[in-house]
Amino acid sequence: MAIQYAPDARSKANRLSKRTTYDAPLIHSLINSCPILHVSFNAPLSESQDSQTQFPTILPMLGAIGTFPSSSSVEDEAEPHLYLHGSSAARLFKLTPQGGLPLCIAATHVDGYVLALAPFHNSCNYRSAVVFGLGSPLTDPEEIEFALKVITNNSIPSRWENSRHPPTKAEITSTGILKVRIETASAKVRTGGPSDDRADLKDEALVGRTWTGVVPMYSVLGTPMESEYNKVKVVPDYLGEWVEDANSMAEQVAVDAVEG
Repeated sequence: MAIQYAPDARSKANRLSKRTTYDAPLIHSLINSCPILHVSFNAPLSESQDSQTQFPTILPMLGAIGTFPSSSSVEDEAEPHLYLHGSSAARLFKLTPQGGLPLCIAATHVDGYVLALAPFHNSCNYRSAVVFGLGSPLTDPEEIEFALKVITNNSIPSRWENSRHPPTKAEITSTGILKVRIETASAKVRTGGPSDDRADLKDEALVGRTWTGVVPMYSVLGTPMESEYNKVKVVPDYLGEWVEDANSMAEQVAVDAVEG
């Protein structure tokens, strides 16, 4: 697996290059820890739409990066791909140009609101990743099941093993998995507190009346609530521990971002 993605015209940072990295493990972690990915693509216009302006399409989707072990290669040398989950009837899964459909996938985490003396210098602590790749619908049943397991356990660890599997034939038929070969990618991270103009910092009246700092921001998982037909009266350890660990980690990441 590549340690870094090679930047090109698509992924190279034009602004705030010091915040940009092409580190593959970091990019993969940002993708895999984002609850919803935003996938953009250009859908070809139909004959009746030829005179219309073509707009890009953006879809919120579930996805995860995984490495499918191939019998023709050593697992450690196999290439990781981004798997996206959707309905097999969706337009995205019907667009299959030769070589794959060009996609841009974005993941964003906001870790805090940064409040400065002047609104111009307000900001956010954030971690974001943008991936460029070519997507093709999966047809191999074995890899489809692998991708579904990866996506399921990426959202809720051990959920695949603790629910009914493998999928039925009908479930496989109605589910679409897009396999994205990553061509290039980048991540951008902002940490720390506010940064104000020197003139404002010397204004004692302004500094004396304006609160500055960071309001940490993170998602919190609530207490699991049982369904109407649930018969398991005690929340399973894997689920309770995931909620507790995820909440603790999310808070720690947001607090750590303040210190930079």
